[in-house]
Amino acid sequence: MQTLPTTTIRPRLIVTADDFGLHEAVNEAVARGYRDGVLRAASLMVAAPAVADAVARAKQHPQLAVGLHLVLADGRAMLPPTRIPDLVDARGMFNADMVRNGFRFFFLPHVRRQLADEIRAQFDAFAATGLRLDHVNAHKHFHLHPTILSLMLSIGREYGLRAIRLPAEPGMGPWLRPWLALMRWRINKAGIAHNDHVFGIRHSGGMDEAAMLAILDQLPEGLSEIYLHPASHGHLTDSMANYRHADELAALLSPRVRDVIGARYTLCDGFTDPAATAA
Repeated sequence: MQTLPTTTIRPRLIVTADDFGLHEAVNEAVARGYRDGVLRAASLMVAAPAVADAVARAKQHPQLAVGLHLVLADGRAMLPPTRIPDLVDARGMFNADMVRNGFRFFFLPHVRRQLADEIRAQFDAFAATGLRLDHVNAHKHFHLHPTILSLMLSIGREYGLRAIRLPAEPGMGPWLRPWLALMRWRINKAGIAHNDHVFGIRHSGGMDEAAMLAILDQLPEGLSEIYLHPASHGHLTDSMANYRHADELAALLSPRVRDVIGARYTLCDGFTDPAATAA
């Protein structure tokens, strides 16, 4: 009997830039990374200072898969402080105390209502751009919090939510595993697509060519997402003072990175690319 050849399914990969809209230097890097490199997706901060420039660049590259990067910590809110006084300061800025805020989101109904209003406002702002919603994630992976995830799922459905980043990086601490298991179960139950693995947490701000090649050397089966924080230059915010943004852009543009991906992996055009969900 003739033996039919088996078909090898290559691991699938999404390469994403976070903080799209934070600064024109980020937006320039996203455009270059897409046009000349391996970047295929970007996550948009809808209340950030350079969001109009980001949207304009995205429309110049309509195949770039753009998602919503919900900002609920260490960044600017969409709603004015008078609407969400328990979430932001007088300048409309969230603080970075995610532990304290996480308890407040869970236990205080009036804070939770303000949180829901802000999440809806950010989905509204994304919809107003006219861009197709590829995915949703949260700045600093705050959607690991069960209250934020619940609101993301329930509100997001009204705006065509189809995919969420699962922040599950191989080798993460055991204390995170129950949270990730619960998150995976809830996303699956909701029928929302997600990645199997993510890479970028341990190398946040330092995803240079060497780090990228090391990850690509051992990418697991399934759908992986590698996310970066590229920019064309320098210091952008105090919270990212040590980030090597230009090195991350160089990794996206690296011929060595491009060649490894081309030889070994299926590079997907975002989460809603049919290749991303292929079995």
